[in-house]
Amino acid sequence: MSRIFTTNVSSVYPHYVNKVETKGRTVAELDEVICWLTGLTPAQLKRELRADTTFEDFFDSSTLNPNASLITGTVCGVRVENVEDPLMQKIRYLDKLVDELAKGRPMEKILRS
Repeated sequence: MSRIFTTNVSSVYPHYVNKVETKGRTVAELDEVICWLTGLTPAQLKRELRADTTFEDFFDSSTLNPNASLITGTVCGVRVENVEDPLMQKIRYLDKLVDELAKGRPMEKILRS
């Protein structure tokens, strides 16, 4: 089991915020991306962050977007579509979406619409 599985999402979220804001994107856009991936509403996302939910519980309580399999590419040198552990793949999907947001990719493309 990877250590990230038991890490609180709320402890990583500020790093996501910092990453996207330094590149001119907003917290609202970050939340939209996270909600798109997880099927959570913005209120549910805030509740999960306040509850210090682990990544394992966070993804267990969410429904992955059916288009998540369209997320491809590398994060930290690992191709997200080739990650074998389902939970790790979901975490890598999230990392990839945050990277795309920070790199200025249009929201329509990030949300695979």
